[in-house]
Amino acid sequence: MISAPQTYLRLGLLLLLGVILQISGVVQIRIFGGNADLIPLLVAAVGLFAGSVPGAVTGFIAGFLLDASLGLNMGASSLALTTVGYGVGRFREVRYPAHGLIAIPVAMAATALYAAGTAVVSLMLGVQSSLSILVLREAIVTVLLNALLALPFFALIRLLLRPVLVVDPVARRARRREPSAPGPLGLRGLEV
Repeated sequence: MISAPQTYLRLGLLLLLGVILQISGVVQIRIFGGNADLIPLLVAAVGLFAGSVPGAVTGFIAGFLLDASLGLNMGASSLALTTVGYGVGRFREVRYPAHGLIAIPVAMAATALYAAGTAVVSLMLGVQSSLSILVLREAIVTVLLNALLALPFFALIRLLLRPVLVVDPVARRARRREPSAPGPLGLRGLEV
């Protein structure tokens, strides 16, 4: 990403809109006993398209906004989402995702890591909550709903972030290397 005021403004508005949309609308819609969660999708998309540092910063700010607006334990969501953003960003940097459907497994992993991370941090903080099979069922339904939303959501985030990206992942994938010239014996790629 390019470090410019336009980038910070774009990401800030995107985060604010995502948190408001999640809190006011998406959390109200229940499907099969669960609901979609846009926040880990947003953080994973920024991490996938921009890298590990912007993904981690986006995760921290999104978690802080989420905790502050819902009155939850401060830091539980921030820690989990920072881990999600950094992990997806490192995945992009170390092993470049070249497949067009990479958004689906990334969204599933990000949502599962966010749910598990928030639960573990809340348990370590001593929050008293009931644990039942319904909680696990709701987490699985949330992961599956986020997998269904992954492709259009990641495409929208990519469209919004495209002007400030240094390297566009889809454009990079579209470029192909030119074939190397054949050697004297006609064996391509061998320096014989």
